[in-house]
Amino acid sequence: MSGVLEQPADRGRSPYGAVVLALADTGAAPGPGDGARAEEDAAPVPIAPGSPDPRHRAEALDLLARLRAQGVLTALVTTGPEPPGEPIAEVVVTSAPAEDGERHPPAASLLLASRRLAVDPEHVVVITDSDRLVRTAVAHGFGLVVGVDGADRRGPLLAAGAHLVVDDIAELEIPVAAAAAGADWGGGSGDEGPWNLTYPCLDPRQEGLREALCTLGNGYMAVRGAACESRADGVHYPGTYLAGVYNRLRLEVEGRVVEHEDLVNAPNWLLLQYRVQDGYWFVPTPETVLEHHQDLDVRTGVLTRTLRFRDGTGRTTRVTTRRFVSQEQRHLAGQETVFEAEDWDGTLTVRSLVDTDVENRNVAGDAPLGGRHLGEAVLRDIGHGTVLAETATAQSGIRIAVAARTRVLRSGAEDRMLSRAPSRPAPGVVGHELRLRMSRGRPVRVEKVVAVVTSRDRAISTPALAAAALLERSEGFEELLAAHVVAWQALWSAFTVATDAGGRQGLAVNLNTFHVLQSVAAAHPDLDAGVPPRGLHGEGYRGHVFWDEMFVYPMITLRRPEWTRALLAYRYRRLPEARAAARAAGHEGAMFPWRSGSDGREETPRVLYNPLTGRWIPDHSRLQRHVGLAVAYSVWQYFQTTGDTRYLIEQGAELMVDIARFFSSLAVEDPEDGRYVIAGVMGPDEFHDGYPGTPGSGLRDNAYTNVMTAWLLARTTEMVERLGQDYGGPLWRRLGLREDEVERWGRIRTRLRVPFMADGVIAQYDGYEDLPELEWDDYRDRYDRIGRLDLILDAEGRSTNDFRLSKQADVLMLLYLFSAEELREILGQMGYDLPGEAVRATVAFYCARSSHGSTLSNVVHSWVEARRDRASSWSFLTRALDSDLVDAHGDTTRQGVHLGAMAGSVDILTRCYTGLEVREDMLWLHPAIPPELPRVSFSISYRHQRIHVEVTRTALRLHLAPGPAAPVRVNVNRQVHELAAGQVRQFPVEAADA
Repeated sequence: MSGVLEQPADRGRSPYGAVVLALADTGAAPGPGDGARAEEDAAPVPIAPGSPDPRHRAEALDLLARLRAQGVLTALVTTGPEPPGEPIAEVVVTSAPAEDGERHPPAASLLLASRRLAVDPEHVVVITDSDRLVRTAVAHGFGLVVGVDGADRRGPLLAAGAHLVVDDIAELEIPVAAAAAGADWGGGSGDEGPWNLTYPCLDPRQEGLREALCTLGNGYMAVRGAACESRADGVHYPGTYLAGVYNRLRLEVEGRVVEHEDLVNAPNWLLLQYRVQDGYWFVPTPETVLEHHQDLDVRTGVLTRTLRFRDGTGRTTRVTTRRFVSQEQRHLAGQETVFEAEDWDGTLTVRSLVDTDVENRNVAGDAPLGGRHLGEAVLRDIGHGTVLAETATAQSGIRIAVAARTRVLRSGAEDRMLSRAPSRPAPGVVGHELRLRMSRGRPVRVEKVVAVVTSRDRAISTPALAAAALLERSEGFEELLAAHVVAWQALWSAFTVATDAGGRQGLAVNLNTFHVLQSVAAAHPDLDAGVPPRGLHGEGYRGHVFWDEMFVYPMITLRRPEWTRALLAYRYRRLPEARAAARAAGHEGAMFPWRSGSDGREETPRVLYNPLTGRWIPDHSRLQRHVGLAVAYSVWQYFQTTGDTRYLIEQGAELMVDIARFFSSLAVEDPEDGRYVIAGVMGPDEFHDGYPGTPGSGLRDNAYTNVMTAWLLARTTEMVERLGQDYGGPLWRRLGLREDEVERWGRIRTRLRVPFMADGVIAQYDGYEDLPELEWDDYRDRYDRIGRLDLILDAEGRSTNDFRLSKQADVLMLLYLFSAEELREILGQMGYDLPGEAVRATVAFYCARSSHGSTLSNVVHSWVEARRDRASSWSFLTRALDSDLVDAHGDTTRQGVHLGAMAGSVDILTRCYTGLEVREDMLWLHPAIPPELPRVSFSISYRHQRIHVEVTRTALRLHLAPGPAAPVRVNVNRQVHELAAGQVRQFPVEAADA
């Protein structure tokens, strides 16, 4: 039998990224116990050894050598000791009996090999001559299971479920070489350069991930990279999201009324169905396509997909689709589909549709809460190939109109002779059915241009009238696309970060930048929207706004500060709600919610579903009051970058004063030592919401909260002094600011308590030092992922409150936001010393006790390790860059990308490794780039001055653009320089810090 797959991996299935070779005694014939029944698989029965087969041994060694030469990951599973000499595979797993006489179950060896290779089983090929191992590999979801028929045992191997049986290993052809470089990117790769994310095949299991990563948007709207032929089903989810469009639902779940607000899944304008002659309506699946290639060009914001399919009568058709969401006109988008009959003449029927019958179903865990946010739609055919669909959200009453125009072109000219008829194939779906005359080799283009408008938009009569008018005035697909590409070029001129780190990292940097821009580029004073941590890419966290914005703002403030100002207005407009929340809790000032939606009320659920137990458990995340500190920090960083005093007068001062009032009202003086205490809060860690035995009670003297409060009170006092002379009177009267209030801030900020451990390490909170250590090695051995230790420990009847551990950085956030020098200064004003060895000890202590259960964790740990352990910093950075590409937290990216980690990973290259800070009315630079990064160059905007920054391991070069901008002060390696517009200055890079 031939070893060539009848349906190769590039015809629909995911390419394979690793090969596990598991031959009995590395080439022996199976033993008599090998045919055990499937139900016995978990028993500790050995993989039986036998007599060596020299032919199989030689072929196995040759295969492993060939695969390794191609860059394919390999593992060897053997029942004997590890073969001597040079390693013949990256991983060798021996299933020999343990010292206590126990033997490992067959599944353990295969899964252990997969885990050590860091490749999910679905992307692993297993080659074995054991029908028992075949059965095990199939049961545990390995992607391709190949039986070797060296002992004339084809029947048992096929009966056990082998996908393929070969007579000998030499004739086996495995489609791995093309996938090896990017197999862990959901089957995608950057083989076509740092600007293109490509997927060479269909893989239904990865479709949700790919849809999120191939989302196209402009900050006003975004559409997932879903197949245009499909409505939402178990594989595809064609979500469309509009910034700031929320709706609230109330329903009874398990005997209690639950109210929740969601970012709404809007009507789907992608839908395009087609069939050849009178055949079936085509849907691309691995079984129906001959070829499938998808390419996201992040330089131009265009998603292109090419497929070929053959219908039941043997006719072959090529379909190429291009799609964009206009970066130049935020209400417009387009999709072009080119059909080519390769070997037939006849009729192709096409339906171009808008689907308003959509729900929020992107997050499986939210299914019990209901997801129908849109009411019944009004559907109209308004002529000239255009349809109009208008609907409204059920509770918030936001009207949404989608106008879609479809044209057919042949040889560049519109086909006005085609047959066109209105089509309503399902409730809530409207469009046109087109019958196209097809001739072999002559392509036909179907272009679809849409306009989307909501009742939240300014300067409109109604959304329906506005959408129809926009579409009537708009140009065709090609003209709109050309303007869209030019707009992206302008964005990339400001946001490109160039490195010499290699194609893989280059693509990750560009892709992460691309998705951040797609989520915020429409920021404008007239668009009332915040920064959802999952972007506009899915329904994760229901589209709520968290503190993740603090990780996004630095990237955009240094390039498009007007976007930051517009996005911060989201918080300013919700100050009244934050003030009301503070009063209701018995405090002063403004208490911002942990999760915010349309109006700024607290949207954090009170329960969390644990999939390991099937139970709902209490969620006390709303105690994370530090979200207000993040807002204030972003306000001050914006001001330091821009010098925009007008913003402080109009909005920023009010935000900072009210947040300062809230945290100062939390601080209570301890009469024993005169120190101020803040209690009842949670820190960024998220795993500690109280002390052992008292969950939900909050913590006392969380170091991050107290230090940030001291910083906030100092900066707010500084702002009061800055504005006092010229603007203070009217502003302070407006805010009701009192002199004794500012004096109290001064007392609190210098006397807040910060707990330390005996060795000088900053304690996460008062009492943290008394907690026992977790058995980290045990948990890492028992679980594939330990990021969500809260759920794991809950399933075991334990609590994260009981141990020294963290989900993500808490104390280390201080070293992320402040340089060691600045943190030392803040603590010094509070009466505490922080010597250099204490900084290093603090970093080491918490690095060893984090489960990294948040994508933000890799960003922070890369940052704080940058000057202590360069190799570790680079490792954390590569993980941060890849977080969504590899779906690092297990099937979460399909619910939306992790915007904070994306922006933060780029920020490490531009701010961390260059030591770039904005404070004290200066730009600070203190470069220390790792060996893996020979060069990094980018542009920033500081105090209206455009500056190009280039850093190598030996030199820092600053090029200030010519123009009318005032000179800027730059502190390079602790020496202050004044640079004028048009200057080019080069500075030596100091030796790496110890």
